[in-house]
Amino acid sequence: MDSKINQILKQWPKGTVGTVAWLDEHGVYRQLARRYLSSGWLQSFGRGAYLRAGDSADWFGGLYALQRERGLSIYAGASTALAVKGLSHYLPLGDKAEVFIFSEHRKTLPGWFGKHDWGVPIQYHCTKLFERSDASGFTEVKRDGFSVRASAPERAILEVLHLAMNNEAIEHSVELIDGLSTLRPQVLQELLEACRSVKVKRLFLWAAEAAGHDWFAKVTLDRVDLGKGNRQLYHGGCFDAKYRITVPKRKDSSRV
Repeated sequence: MDSKINQILKQWPKGTVGTVAWLDEHGVYRQLARRYLSSGWLQSFGRGAYLRAGDSADWFGGLYALQRERGLSIYAGASTALAVKGLSHYLPLGDKAEVFIFSEHRKTLPGWFGKHDWGVPIQYHCTKLFERSDASGFTEVKRDGFSVRASAPERAILEVLHLAMNNEAIEHSVELIDGLSTLRPQVLQELLEACRSVKVKRLFLWAAEAAGHDWFAKVTLDRVDLGKGNRQLYHGGCFDAKYRITVPKRKDSSRV
């Protein structure tokens, strides 16, 4: 085997995409990459991207390439981040599950990623939900031989609420919050103080308090800006006087 391709394969995790930019960084320029392609060491994965010969990659391996090989500030978020951490009984990853990918800065996904049929719907959101992004709001999700960056559960659930635009989505978000009994209050505090969305903060705090999680008592509400006025978030629901929002009816809640 050619010594150069041998070195590349040792650094190339199985199940991940290799971009032209990454190959260039490791001394495999376009002409040499084409030679490896014609020789059967590589296989094409769209314009500007390759796989190891005989390999395959899903969205996880594609996201790895975006993060580690192109340096893009893109990560798995919302319900996808909860699912890959095993925290979503209601939204498991499967054949029909949507995959949510986020970026805080406007980035155009390369064609090999955006045009590829990953077998699952990909939703890509560019949003500035938080005024700042601390490292504690992210985590690394490992797979065989590699990992990708994803929202930590505390950040992910706030992203879920950010995307919740109708009653069904809000109800689903509340169900998810009911099951998140191990969130870190200090991380939540930082995220809630940095969160730009009054809707997200009010709805999260209402659902968390109603769920009765132990960590809720450790969140200092006085430091969270909840805005002014009433908000109708859930159509046809009950009005919660504390958080001044309309919410789903809860059999176990005495406040609504």
